[in-house]
Amino acid sequence: MTSTDTISPNTATTAPAAETDTTKPARFPLMRRVLTSPKGIAGLILMLVIVAMAALAPILFPLGPWAMVGRPYIWPASGATLMGTDVLGRDMTAAMFWGAQISLLVGLVSAGISLVIGIAVGSAAGYYGGRVDAILMRFTDAVQTVPSFLFTIVIVAVAAPSIRTIVLAIALVSWPAVARLMRAEVLSVKKREFVQSCRIIGMTDLRIILSQVIPNSLSPVIVIASVLVATAIITEAGLAFLGLGDPNVMSWGTMINLGRPSIRTTWYIALIPGGFVIMTVLALNLLGDAINDAFNPHLRKR
Repeated sequence: MTSTDTISPNTATTAPAAETDTTKPARFPLMRRVLTSPKGIAGLILMLVIVAMAALAPILFPLGPWAMVGRPYIWPASGATLMGTDVLGRDMTAAMFWGAQISLLVGLVSAGISLVIGIAVGSAAGYYGGRVDAILMRFTDAVQTVPSFLFTIVIVAVAAPSIRTIVLAIALVSWPAVARLMRAEVLSVKKREFVQSCRIIGMTDLRIILSQVIPNSLSPVIVIASVLVATAIITEAGLAFLGLGDPNVMSWGTMINLGRPSIRTTWYIALIPGGFVIMTVLALNLLGDAINDAFNPHLRKR
C-alpha cells in the first residue's frame, strides 16, 4: 500500500508533462503550412530578393540612381555596368535597386491605408446593419462604379504628381473590395456565441468590434492584402509609364517610361524594369495563394 501511494503521485505528475510536450510542435501551424508549400517557398524567395535589393541600394549605390556613369545606351554586360545605361547614361543597376524601394513603399503603404479604410467600413456595415449598412454599402458601390485605374489617373492628374498623391490615390480606389469582404465575414462572426456573451456582460460596441469581431474576421483579408500590394505596384508603374509618376524619384515605372521612345532599338531599358515588376507581382501572388491554401482546409487536402 505504501509503495502504491508513493508511485501514484509520480505518475500523475508525469502524465501532464508528456501531454504538454506533444503540443509544442503545433505552434504557428499557419506559418509552417506556408513555408512547406512550394508556392509559398518560391514566393518567399522572390520577395526576399526584392527586399534585399531595396535594403542594399544605399550601400551598393551611394551616389543614388541619378548619377551618370557612362555614355548613353550601353547594353547590359557590355561595359562597367551589369544592366547597362539609360538614355542619359545613368546606371540601370542602381536604378533597379533604388526602384525596389519605391515599389515596395507604394505597395505596402497604399495597401495598408486601403486595408484600414476597408476594415473600418466593412466592420461598421456588417455589425450594425440596417440603415448604417445601406448607406455604407451604397457609398462603396458608388466608388466601385468608376474604373479604378481611371479614377487613379484623375486624382493624380488633378493633384501634383508625387509619391504621396499616388499612394493616396491608389488607396482610395482599392478599399471597396476589402470592405465588402470584411462585411461578409462580420455578418457571420457577430452571430456567434462569444459575441453575444460580450453583449450580455455589457461590453460596448466599439470594444466588441475591436477585440472580438475584427480579429476573428481577418483571415480572408490577410489573403487579399498580397493582391492589394501587387495591384498597387502595377498601378504605380502604369502611372509612371503615362508620365504621371513622381519626377523626383526613380521607380521601375519611370524607367519603363524612359525606355518607351526607343523601345525598338534599346528595348532593354523598358524590359529590365518590366521584368522586375512581373517578378514582384508573381512573388506576391504566390504568397497569397500559399496563405489561401493554408487557411482553406479543403485546398490543403488536395
